Amino acid sequence: MTGEKPSPQHTAEDKESLTIRLATAEDSSEPVYIAGNFNGWKTGDDQYRMARVGPRAYTFVFEGRSLLPGELEYKFHRGSWESAELDEHGNPAPNRMVEPRKVKEVQDFVPRWKKAGLAYDPAFLPEIQVISEQFEIPQLIKTRRIAALLPHDYRNSDQRYPVLYLQDGQNLFDDYAPFGNWGVDKKLAVMAERGIGDIIIISIDHAEKDRIAEFTPSYRTKLGSGDGKKYVRFLADTLKAYVDKHFRTLPEREFTGIGGSSMGGLISIYAGLMYPEVYGKLMIFSPSLWVMPNIHFHFLDFHDPQDMDIYLYGGEEESSNMVPNIRRFQKAFEDSGSAFVKFKLSVDPQGQHNEGRWGEEFPRAVEWLYFNKKET
Repeated sequence: MTGEKPSPQHTAEDKESLTIRLATAEDSSEPVYIAGNFNGWKTGDDQYRMARVGPRAYTFVFEGRSLLPGELEYKFHRGSWESAELDEHGNPAPNRMVEPRKVKEVQDFVPRWKKAGLAYDPAFLPEIQVISEQFEIPQLIKTRRIAALLPHDYRNSDQRYPVLYLQDGQNLFDDYAPFGNWGVDKKLAVMAERGIGDIIIISIDHAEKDRIAEFTPSYRTKLGSGDGKKYVRFLADTLKAYVDKHFRTLPEREFTGIGGSSMGGLISIYAGLMYPEVYGKLMIFSPSLWVMPNIHFHFLDFHDPQDMDIYLYGGEEESSNMVPNIRRFQKAFEDSGSAFVKFKLSVDPQGQHNEGRWGEEFPRAVEWLYFNKKET
């Protein structure tokens, strides 16, 4: 016995490496780093600077896979979180995850980067025009703020545009909204920079204390009978006529959509059912279907079908009934004989009931509804 400790036994895995390969959509001379749970998410760490191996191509090699966490979490950045990676729609990219002991090489792609802390180029922001702070709603004997978000180059073009009418205008682009906002203006800027998204958004403020009443359909629901019928008649008969007269729109139903979230999603469904001759597209986020679990389809004339596209989104973290309800809604629609309706169902297992999450979904929905060939 010499009293010396035996040398540790190194496995083949200890010596094996994990290679992270990264491709980016844009070429740049700026360095790219990787940060994660292996370095305390520290940015600008030269030890984790990636090697540039070609135009828009980088690589980093972790030596000794067994020395890494069991589940590696990481993101890419260009020196700080002010220049972190984004998804193609300008949303913050989720943490990337990989189990080092199961793979030797990973291929990643970054479509966009934050620049100076911004996810968008300000040059592409839409022009926000407040049509009126007190737009008259004769059907309800009320007034409301209505705003139009026009494409950034609207004044320099003679183009006509599709239109999307959105509920809860206070939560769409106001940076000081108490519950956050969708960031619709910023999402449109990202879309415009990508060469898509030439669309006019009409933002309709909700009625504050009377919001629930206006967004409740006018027949028996779990909240009683609301003012929804008068409200959707205002949208279809009064507001749309004004918008088509004062802006360069494509007024036909196939270019006209309506949407909203929560109760705003519910009233948008109601509007689509009441006025299928007006709306060919519905953007429905986290609708409050519990209010009217038995959808009435008798408004639709299935003997004179018209194509309709419906984008449905719900998060499983919103409530136990949210996703089952929207699935039942889709099935009820389809069982009604409406083969001419195309659905896109988007479910987020981690999705919560808030403005920020709906803002993330907004560009995906607009792109599918207006700018892509429909695939269910």
